[in-house]
Amino acid sequence: MKRSDIPSLDDLRAFEAVTRLGSVRAAAIELALTHGAISRRVSKLAADLKLQLLEPDGRGVRTTPNGERLALATSDALKGISTALAEIRSTLTSPPIVLSCERSLAMRWLIPRLSDFQDRHPGIDVHLSTGGGPLDFERERITLAIRRLDFPLDPDWAVTTLTAEAVGPVMRPDMVVRFEGGDYLALGSRTRPEAWRKWLASRPDIPAPRDISLYDHHFMMLEAAANGLGVALSPQIIAADDTAKGRLLAPVGFDADGTFYGLIRPKENDTTEHARSLEKWIIKQA
Repeated sequence: MKRSDIPSLDDLRAFEAVTRLGSVRAAAIELALTHGAISRRVSKLAADLKLQLLEPDGRGVRTTPNGERLALATSDALKGISTALAEIRSTLTSPPIVLSCERSLAMRWLIPRLSDFQDRHPGIDVHLSTGGGPLDFERERITLAIRRLDFPLDPDWAVTTLTAEAVGPVMRPDMVVRFEGGDYLALGSRTRPEAWRKWLASRPDIPAPRDISLYDHHFMMLEAAANGLGVALSPQIIAADDTAKGRLLAPVGFDADGTFYGLIRPKENDTTEHARSLEKWIIKQA
């Protein structure tokens, strides 16, 4: 059949809607046309093909055998066009990257840097999710995750080491003398309740605190230290910006604890170009 033998697509759409919905009125509502416009298009289609396509059926219409055959073919063709367009559009719009990160690390390290990534890649949509420890990439719909690697790692994960974990006491400059004299309140996190005890056991040169106060998260503990409430035992990466700006001091430095932070993704997932860009940026920042 020559292309000129194929009738108007608008006429075919009107005819398909009438046969599928069973009435001209319903087809008119679906296609946002008048009753008369639908009737004219269907009549024109029948005239062009020189076939009877519809016949009266009570208050509605029904297809003739030839009309039924054409209706099925038209419906299949329109579904095929719709499917192809959906697939094409899906390739043009990349889904957002969901990046999961431990809460304090996100608050104190990732978020202050994330605008740099967005400036470099304005077309990449990153959704930040907070969470710690083991995770389920499929169930939680996560693309990438940053974690302290202190739990069993799934062999199906691809893990890139970012930086070693190191911890040490940080404090306001006016707290240093009190820290050195043992006249200080130790601030810790409930996520690592034994951190001070373990660190002090490894550093017998450091005077013990008067007491230990635990906060729900490291970022809250650091804010307390910055406001003079005590001395916080902090991961170096979380306190990095505060110590670099002089807001907090680390007079005895940071000691490695044998763990690492890592960037994790499922091995079987094909990494998109956008996700690879984010991976490279995170590795460079760390």
